[in-house]
Amino acid sequence: MARYTDSVCRLCRREGQKLFLKGDRCYGPKCSVAKRPTPPGQHGQSRKKVSQYGIQLREKQKTRRAYGVLESQFASYFEKAVTMKGITGENLLSLLERRLDNVVYRLGFGESRAHARQMINHGHITVNGKKVDIPSYIVNTGDVISVKERTAKSEYFKSIREEGVRNLPKWLTLDAENLKGSVIALPQRDDIDLTIEEHQIVELYSR
Repeated sequence: MARYTDSVCRLCRREGQKLFLKGDRCYGPKCSVAKRPTPPGQHGQSRKKVSQYGIQLREKQKTRRAYGVLESQFASYFEKAVTMKGITGENLLSLLERRLDNVVYRLGFGESRAHARQMINHGHITVNGKKVDIPSYIVNTGDVISVKERTAKSEYFKSIREEGVRNLPKWLTLDAENLKGSVIALPQRDDIDLTIEEHQIVELYSR
């Protein structure tokens, strides 16, 4: 599978906002967007008029990069969102939020979505008591996501047990002591903290 191997901070700078790809670093003074808010490259500071297509493309790329999905995966999510009841753009974001790697990240088990994907790939996460090693697995209401008992004993999870998790979305609950999270509802549009204009993505795919 194709992987992006360059600095992920360049992606945030290219999109002009924090995509929270580096965990705690994104909240501190070392964040690249805070230090260098211009796009990467020697022409990063030049101002160019962006076409409507360019605006739509940037929204799609920003969303895709934030959730760490490939182009073909993103297109598949959009196709599924079109067939669902409701607003297509909101359906798309809901599907992305319900990815297991994103849920593990939201619960605080992973420092970033990339870290959460690694934990899932290595078999450290269970869903309803069964190991799931597919980061793109879509969770549903009532699912319980846990850290495997052996993994939960590591020092890494000490701060979660003691302090809990900041910014836990209201569609999830967390039993910090036992490192278990539950999906109590499907994510709504106002649960998503990323600045995304999903209607631009819908218009892009409708061209």
